[in-house]
Amino acid sequence: MKRKYLTLIMIAIVAMATMAMTASAAVFDLTFEGLAPYPDTEVAIENFYNGGTDGDGVTGPNYGITFPSNALMLCLNSLTVTCSNTSRGGLGDPNSQQGALFFLTGSDTYLDMAAGFTTGFSFNYAAYSEGGTVSVWSGLDGTGTELASVTLPTTPSDCPGYNADFCPFYPSGVTFSGTAESIDFNGVADQIVFDDVTFGSATPGPPTGGTPEPASLILIGSGLLGLGVFGRKRLNR
Repeated sequence: MKRKYLTLIMIAIVAMATMAMTASAAVFDLTFEGLAPYPDTEVAIENFYNGGTDGDGVTGPNYGITFPSNALMLCLNSLTVTCSNTSRGGLGDPNSQQGALFFLTGSDTYLDMAAGFTTGFSFNYAAYSEGGTVSVWSGLDGTGTELASVTLPTTPSDCPGYNADFCPFYPSGVTFSGTAESIDFNGVADQIVFDDVTFGSATPGPPTGGTPEPASLILIGSGLLGLGVFGRKRLNR
Protein backbone atom coordinates (compact mmCIF):
# COMPACT_ATOMS: atom_id res chain seq x y z
CA MET A 1 0.00 0.00 0.00
CA LYS A 2 2.86 2.39 0.82
CA ARG A 3 4.29 1.91 -2.66
CA LYS A 4 0.88 2.60 -4.23
CA TYR A 5 0.49 5.99 -2.58
CA LEU A 6 4.10 6.96 -3.20
CA THR A 7 3.41 6.25 -6.88
CA LEU A 8 0.31 8.49 -6.78
CA ILE A 9 2.33 11.31 -5.23
CA MET A 10 5.02 10.99 -7.91
CA ILE A 11 2.39 11.06 -10.66
CA ALA A 12 0.94 14.23 -9.15
CA ILE A 13 4.34 15.93 -9.08
CA VAL A 14 5.11 15.00 -12.70
CA ALA A 15 1.66 16.18 -13.84
CA MET A 16 2.09 19.55 -12.11
CA ALA A 17 5.52 20.03 -13.71
CA THR A 18 4.08 19.17 -17.13
CA MET A 19 1.28 21.69 -16.67
CA ALA A 20 3.78 24.36 -15.70
CA MET A 21 5.80 23.77 -18.86
CA THR A 22 2.64 23.90 -20.99
CA ALA A 23 1.63 27.23 -19.45
CA SER A 24 5.04 28.76 -20.15
CA ALA A 25 4.64 27.85 -23.84
CA ALA A 26 1.19 29.44 -24.16
CA VAL A 27 0.33 31.02 -27.51
CA PHE A 28 -0.13 34.79 -27.50
CA ASP A 29 -0.62 37.37 -30.22
CA LEU A 30 -0.25 41.12 -30.65
CA THR A 31 -3.57 42.43 -31.98
CA PHE A 32 -2.64 46.14 -31.86
CA GLU A 33 -6.00 46.91 -30.31
CA GLY A 34 -6.64 49.29 -27.42
CA LEU A 35 -3.68 51.61 -28.03
CA ALA A 36 -5.95 54.59 -28.73
CA PRO A 37 -9.69 55.33 -28.68
CA TYR A 38 -11.18 54.11 -31.96
CA PRO A 39 -11.04 55.63 -34.55
CA ASP A 40 -7.84 57.59 -33.73
CA THR A 41 -5.80 57.42 -36.93
CA GLU A 42 -2.40 56.38 -35.55
CA VAL A 43 -0.33 56.23 -32.35
CA ALA A 44 3.26 55.20 -31.56
CA ILE A 45 3.34 51.69 -30.04
CA GLU A 46 6.54 52.20 -28.00
CA ASN A 47 6.40 50.24 -24.70
CA PHE A 48 2.71 49.24 -24.86
CA TYR A 49 3.63 45.52 -25.04
CA ASN A 50 6.33 45.84 -22.38
CA GLY A 51 3.99 46.75 -19.54
CA GLY A 52 4.63 50.44 -20.26
CA THR A 53 2.75 53.05 -22.26
CA ASP A 54 2.23 53.95 -25.90
CA GLY A 55 2.45 57.41 -27.45
CA ASP A 56 -0.94 58.31 -25.96
CA GLY A 57 0.07 57.24 -22.45
CA VAL A 58 -2.08 54.07 -22.52
CA THR A 59 -0.63 51.14 -20.54
CA GLY A 60 -0.59 47.72 -22.20
CA PRO A 61 0.16 44.06 -21.30
CA ASN A 62 3.70 43.00 -20.39
CA TYR A 63 4.99 40.58 -23.03
CA GLY A 64 8.55 41.90 -22.77
CA ILE A 65 8.27 43.35 -26.29
CA THR A 66 9.29 46.85 -27.39
CA PHE A 67 9.04 48.77 -30.67
CA PRO A 68 11.08 51.67 -32.11
CA SER A 69 9.67 55.18 -32.51
CA ASN A 70 8.54 54.67 -36.12
CA ALA A 71 6.29 51.67 -35.29
CA LEU A 72 2.69 52.87 -35.30
CA MET A 73 -0.76 51.50 -34.66
CA LEU A 74 -2.90 52.17 -37.72
CA CYS A 75 -6.67 52.64 -37.42
CA LEU A 76 -8.60 50.16 -39.61
CA ASN A 77 -11.82 50.95 -41.46
CA SER A 78 -15.15 49.41 -40.60
CA LEU A 79 -18.36 49.47 -42.63
CA THR A 80 -19.30 52.72 -40.89
CA VAL A 81 -15.90 54.34 -40.12
CA THR A 82 -13.23 55.44 -42.62
CA CYS A 83 -9.95 56.33 -40.90
CA SER A 84 -7.28 54.96 -43.27
CA ASN A 85 -6.89 52.98 -46.49
CA THR A 86 -6.76 49.66 -44.63
CA SER A 87 -9.32 47.25 -43.17
CA ARG A 88 -9.69 43.65 -41.98
CA GLY A 89 -12.90 43.50 -43.98
CA GLY A 90 -14.70 41.73 -41.17
CA LEU A 91 -12.44 38.69 -41.61
CA GLY A 92 -10.40 36.96 -38.92
CA ASP A 93 -10.54 37.54 -35.18
CA PRO A 94 -13.44 39.92 -34.41
CA ASN A 95 -11.34 41.33 -31.55
CA SER A 96 -8.61 42.40 -34.00
CA GLN A 97 -10.57 44.56 -36.44
CA GLN A 98 -9.61 48.09 -35.37
CA GLY A 99 -5.80 48.34 -35.25
CA ALA A 100 -2.67 47.05 -37.03
CA LEU A 101 1.09 47.70 -37.25
CA PHE A 102 2.65 49.95 -39.92
CA PHE A 103 5.37 52.58 -40.39
CA LEU A 104 5.51 55.94 -42.18
CA THR A 105 9.26 56.59 -42.11
CA GLY A 106 12.28 54.49 -43.05
CA SER A 107 12.31 51.18 -44.92
CA ASP A 108 11.44 48.96 -41.97
CA THR A 109 10.34 48.67 -38.37
CA TYR A 110 10.97 45.90 -35.87
CA LEU A 111 10.13 44.45 -32.49
CA ASP A 112 12.55 43.40 -29.76
CA MET A 113 12.04 40.60 -27.24
CA ALA A 114 15.10 40.61 -24.98
CA ALA A 115 14.09 37.33 -23.31
CA GLY A 116 14.19 35.65 -26.72
CA PHE A 117 11.79 33.27 -28.46
CA THR A 118 12.21 30.04 -30.39
CA THR A 119 10.70 27.84 -33.11
CA GLY A 120 8.77 30.42 -35.14
CA PHE A 121 5.92 32.87 -35.32
CA SER A 122 3.14 33.95 -37.68
CA PHE A 123 1.26 37.07 -38.72
CA ASN A 124 -1.30 38.55 -41.10
CA TYR A 125 -0.43 41.30 -43.58
CA ALA A 126 -1.76 43.44 -46.43
CA ALA A 127 0.43 44.93 -49.17
CA TYR A 128 -1.70 46.32 -51.98
CA SER A 129 0.97 48.00 -54.15
CA GLU A 130 4.40 47.07 -52.73
CA GLY A 131 5.51 43.80 -51.13
CA GLY A 132 8.05 43.34 -48.37
CA THR A 133 10.02 40.89 -46.25
CA VAL A 134 10.00 39.77 -42.64
CA SER A 135 13.19 38.43 -41.09
CA VAL A 136 14.13 36.99 -37.70
CA TRP A 137 17.42 37.92 -35.99
CA SER A 138 19.41 36.51 -33.13
CA GLY A 139 20.15 39.97 -31.68
CA LEU A 140 18.13 43.02 -30.74
CA ASP A 141 17.23 45.72 -33.29
CA GLY A 142 17.59 43.34 -36.25
CA THR A 143 21.25 42.56 -35.55
CA GLY A 144 23.32 39.41 -35.16
CA THR A 145 22.57 36.35 -37.29
CA GLU A 146 19.57 36.18 -39.60
CA LEU A 147 17.73 33.02 -38.55
CA ALA A 148 14.94 33.09 -41.13
CA SER A 149 13.31 35.32 -43.72
CA VAL A 150 10.09 35.29 -45.73
CA THR A 151 9.30 37.34 -48.85
CA LEU A 152 5.82 38.86 -48.94
CA PRO A 153 4.18 39.46 -52.33
CA THR A 154 1.51 42.08 -52.94
CA THR A 155 -2.02 41.14 -51.88
CA PRO A 156 -5.31 41.49 -53.78
CA SER A 157 -7.82 44.14 -52.79
CA ASP A 158 -11.24 42.57 -52.29
CA CYS A 159 -13.32 43.99 -49.42
CA PRO A 160 -16.46 45.57 -50.88
CA GLY A 161 -17.99 48.23 -48.65
CA TYR A 162 -14.92 48.86 -46.49
CA ASN A 163 -13.39 51.71 -48.57
CA ALA A 164 -9.90 50.21 -48.31
CA ASP A 165 -7.39 48.92 -50.87
CA PHE A 166 -5.26 47.26 -48.16
CA CYS A 167 -7.91 44.61 -47.46
CA PRO A 168 -8.22 41.74 -46.66
CA PHE A 169 -5.15 40.50 -44.76
CA TYR A 170 -3.32 37.29 -45.64
CA PRO A 171 -1.46 34.88 -43.29
CA SER A 172 2.26 34.15 -43.35
CA GLY A 173 4.94 32.96 -40.96
CA VAL A 174 8.43 31.56 -40.48
CA THR A 175 10.12 28.78 -38.55
CA PHE A 176 13.74 28.75 -37.46
CA SER A 177 16.37 27.09 -35.28
CA GLY A 178 18.03 28.84 -32.37
CA THR A 179 16.83 31.74 -30.22
CA ALA A 180 15.65 35.01 -31.74
CA GLU A 181 15.53 38.41 -30.06
CA SER A 182 14.05 40.59 -32.81
CA ILE A 183 11.83 40.60 -35.90
CA ASP A 184 12.39 43.02 -38.78
CA PHE A 185 9.34 44.10 -40.80
CA ASN A 186 10.69 45.45 -44.08
CA GLY A 187 8.99 47.24 -46.97
CA VAL A 188 8.10 50.60 -48.46
CA ALA A 189 6.89 53.08 -45.84
CA ASP A 190 3.09 53.45 -45.79
CA GLN A 191 2.71 50.52 -48.22
CA ILE A 192 2.54 47.43 -45.98
CA VAL A 193 0.51 46.67 -42.85
CA PHE A 194 0.82 43.81 -40.31
CA ASP A 195 -1.54 42.38 -37.71
CA ASP A 196 -1.91 39.43 -35.30
CA VAL A 197 1.82 38.88 -34.77
CA THR A 198 1.59 35.49 -33.05
CA PHE A 199 4.24 33.66 -31.01
CA GLY A 200 4.05 29.90 -30.50
CA SER A 201 1.76 29.09 -33.42
CA ALA A 202 2.05 28.66 -37.19
CA THR A 203 -1.45 30.15 -37.50
CA PRO A 204 -1.81 33.88 -36.74
CA GLY A 205 -4.41 34.92 -34.22
CA PRO A 206 -5.56 33.94 -30.74
CA PRO A 207 -5.17 30.36 -29.42
CA THR A 208 -8.07 28.05 -30.20
CA GLY A 209 -7.84 26.06 -26.97
CA GLY A 210 -5.73 23.33 -25.43
CA THR A 211 -3.61 25.51 -23.13
CA PRO A 212 -4.98 25.90 -19.59
CA GLU A 213 -5.42 29.43 -18.27
CA PRO A 214 -3.48 30.37 -15.11
CA ALA A 215 -6.62 30.01 -12.97
CA SER A 216 -7.18 26.51 -14.34
CA LEU A 217 -3.60 25.58 -13.56
CA ILE A 218 -4.09 26.68 -9.95
CA LEU A 219 -7.19 24.50 -9.60
CA ILE A 220 -5.48 21.52 -11.19
CA GLY A 221 -2.41 22.00 -9.04
CA SER A 222 -4.53 22.25 -5.90
CA GLY A 223 -6.30 19.02 -6.75
CA LEU A 224 -3.04 17.20 -7.34
CA LEU A 225 -1.59 18.59 -4.12
CA GLY A 226 -4.65 17.36 -2.28
CA LEU A 227 -4.12 13.92 -3.74
CA GLY A 228 -0.57 13.94 -2.43
CA VAL A 229 -1.69 15.02 1.07
CA PHE A 230 -4.38 12.33 1.12
CA GLY A 231 -1.81 9.71 0.21
CA ARG A 232 0.50 10.93 2.96
CA LYS A 233 -2.27 10.71 5.57
CA ARG A 234 -2.97 7.14 4.55
CA LEU A 235 0.72 6.35 4.90
CA ASN A 236 0.77 7.84 8.40
CA ARG A 237 -2.13 5.66 9.39
